[in-house]
Amino acid sequence: MTTVPLLTLNNGLEMPALGLGVFQSPPDETAQAVESALRVGYRHIDTAAAYENERQVGEGLRRSGVDRDEVFLETKVWVSDYGYTQTLHAFDKATGKLGVDRIDLLILHQPAPDRWAKTVDAYHALERLFYDGAVHAIGVSNFTPHHLDDLLRESDVVPAVNQVELHPYFAQRELQAVDATHGIVTQAWSPIGGITFYPGWGDYGRRILDDPTLTAIAAAHGRTAAQVMLRWHLQQGRSAIPKSVNPARIAENFDVFGFELTPDELDAIDALDTGTRGGPDPDVPRPDIFDRAIPEA
Repeated sequence: MTTVPLLTLNNGLEMPALGLGVFQSPPDETAQAVESALRVGYRHIDTAAAYENERQVGEGLRRSGVDRDEVFLETKVWVSDYGYTQTLHAFDKATGKLGVDRIDLLILHQPAPDRWAKTVDAYHALERLFYDGAVHAIGVSNFTPHHLDDLLRESDVVPAVNQVELHPYFAQRELQAVDATHGIVTQAWSPIGGITFYPGWGDYGRRILDDPTLTAIAAAHGRTAAQVMLRWHLQQGRSAIPKSVNPARIAENFDVFGFELTPDELDAIDALDTGTRGGPDPDVPRPDIFDRAIPEA
């Protein structure tokens, strides 16, 4: 079975660089997707309270027969559960739904600048869970450089991971540099550019999967554009969590270890960056979405 490269986090924990994401995966399809991924060889699953499929992720893990200790589980606290005691309870909700007693990586889903004090309190709760050993690492998602600067001034534990929109059309190089300065692993939640055709957010006028630069590189290697993008992330030291519920696509996204992009090919992909965000701006409050309650376990 293929062995996925490991990234060493800033607390010494090792995390598989490639994982399965389940954003927008319907709950009734998530368990099968997770089971398929684990049988193919994935050992890293990323979910979130707001995805409303944590329970099915746990079900897929159990159905796969893969030992819990072999799987890196990552989930996220939603904004409506921010605050110190609320976030401690969010951990209980997550573990209850996943059917586990610990979480490998627990992160804050948004910086929520319109309620920053609660964001900081939520992170302090993550620190408590980390010190207590209930979670093995903590992190953030969608944090920009100034969000990170503000958080680091008010906390003790440097985030291990910052999960952000990142693909060839939006490479966030400044953010990657800031993450690297602090030993934070940058993790791409849209590694093959899915946000560029996500309803309601951004429109580059064409799907990134059809980009001629990417398709030409893919043809040269006998691969797909998606595989090329995932290889680009891995060779540049990032974590990538492509999403799919299709067993064939899940397997295809995992089959990215039998080839290597040349320096010129990496440069050509880097040159595709538009600097334009495709998804929601983390600095824009979205109270109608942030206030959505997360059900109990």
